[in-house]
Amino acid sequence: MATIGSSHPSLPLYTNTHIPSTARSDSYGQTYNSYSKTHSAPAPPKHIHYSKCNGRRKALCIGINYTGQRNELRGCVNDARRVRQFLIKNGYPPENIVLLTDDSEDPRLLPTKKNILACMKWLVKGAQPNDALFFHYSGHGGQTPDLDGDEVDGFDEVIFPLDFKKNGHITDDVRPLPDDCRLTGLFDACHSGTVLDLPYIYSSHGRLKGSHVSSRARRRKATNADVISWSGCKDGQTSADTFHGGVAVGAMSHAFVSSLTNQPNQTYQELLRSVRLILHPRFSQKPQLGSSHHIDTGLKFVF
Repeated sequence: MATIGSSHPSLPLYTNTHIPSTARSDSYGQTYNSYSKTHSAPAPPKHIHYSKCNGRRKALCIGINYTGQRNELRGCVNDARRVRQFLIKNGYPPENIVLLTDDSEDPRLLPTKKNILACMKWLVKGAQPNDALFFHYSGHGGQTPDLDGDEVDGFDEVIFPLDFKKNGHITDDVRPLPDDCRLTGLFDACHSGTVLDLPYIYSSHGRLKGSHVSSRARRRKATNADVISWSGCKDGQTSADTFHGGVAVGAMSHAFVSSLTNQPNQTYQELLRSVRLILHPRFSQKPQLGSSHHIDTGLKFVF
């Protein structure tokens, strides 16, 4: 199982769906599993502090159009580039942002499974308290049968690298980051509502909707890090590819960047409402907000 976050990493509306047609099976290959069957569960978090996000900033932006493949997308590469520029304008150093797109001429920057896993490790390498890490993914997403019993609905949410037909999908879970380190995930993919397996999901009124993972999973994935996930839809929904101003974009990526560009100082609750309102007139997808710990959604969202 691929993980975003480790205490000791080794190393970055024309098609109305971000999911290959058979994605709900495991026909694309077995999940990359970095947990052994005997891996001991971490102790439950003793405390949670919000990250100040005033330390080092690093980001990984991934956009995959799957050019020439079945279910080709149009806006994902544009999404990744736009999010990169948005992060630069908000204080992320360009040299600390890795961009993986399938139109790259550098093979090291193609969003293959190998490169994505290596860049995930790079993202969290050397992370310290109050660092701000940002992970953006725009591409195909799906669900596969849960093999370790930590999903209430019986399915793991997955993302599909450029070479998924040969090398399989990636299951994104969070493993322990340093205490008080922020990881923000932005997922513009189908079935992405709980892609990071974070236990707390919130309504647009700021109320906790409950936990989607089992108590066993919550114990295993306990972390003192400050992890926030913004995803384009519920687990059972699809995320749209669309056009804005004649440019192909993913609906969620566009809504997220547009909302924060027009009104930078929003609370978690305000931002969730805003992206849902931007999408509501044209799309049925319902963006989701998740966290690794209970958050006060009336606080300003920082990243």
